[in-house]
Amino acid sequence: MIIAPSLLAANYGRLDREIARHRASGAEWLHLDIMDGHFVPNLSFGPGVVKALRPLTRTFFDVHLMCSKPEILLPLFAEAGANQLTVHVELGERVGPLLWKIRSLGLKAGLAINPPTQLGLVRPFLGLIDTLLIMTVNPGFGGQEFIHECLPKIQQADAWRREGGHGFHLEVDGGINAQTAAECARAGADVFVSGTALFGQRNLKAAVAKLRRAVHQARTSPAGDLPQPATPPQQGAPNSTSSHPS
Repeated sequence: MIIAPSLLAANYGRLDREIARHRASGAEWLHLDIMDGHFVPNLSFGPGVVKALRPLTRTFFDVHLMCSKPEILLPLFAEAGANQLTVHVELGERVGPLLWKIRSLGLKAGLAINPPTQLGLVRPFLGLIDTLLIMTVNPGFGGQEFIHECLPKIQQADAWRREGGHGFHLEVDGGINAQTAAECARAGADVFVSGTALFGQRNLKAAVAKLRRAVHQARTSPAGDLPQPATPPQQGAPNSTSSHPS
């Protein structure tokens, strides 16, 4: 299990202290959301911030590129100190070359998929990636509610992983707290990204421990021993080929 607090929910005015909190928390990865204002309707930060943070910690930098033209950013984030770069399957025919470019830079390669997008689009790339990131909210803003309809995607991705003998991580991001992390763990996820439930808490170390306990319990207890989520409302089905989430 890997816990990856998302810097998106950190205090940007005190990033040095936030990195110190992360170092003391016991979390394995730091998740960095890069938004370009086009692929998603929000802006976050660029390679300069990542470069400034790199000397402050030796933790694994999991960089998620929610960008329409990641190809121009890959060398910049590699130089800044990223350990893994994740691009979106919604970029279509550019996905294969992007994954190879990431590998050529000596980094781990991740592939992300948005909630409306058909999971089958990632299958041709499963042998090329180190991490499959299944978004459990429509990306662009923190603090959104978990989309329960994404759970079958996690289950199917885990089945393909086992059937194909692949070793990629199965990561989830969006609305992740102790309850939803447990649900995702039962579905097969092993990397848990959270902003509000981790950096958004006063005691980050305690929040990481709480999330870790919930995942461990979900993995070791029969499903019937755990509280089950209420049936969620039906979600709409926006165009899965659009790079701009609804």
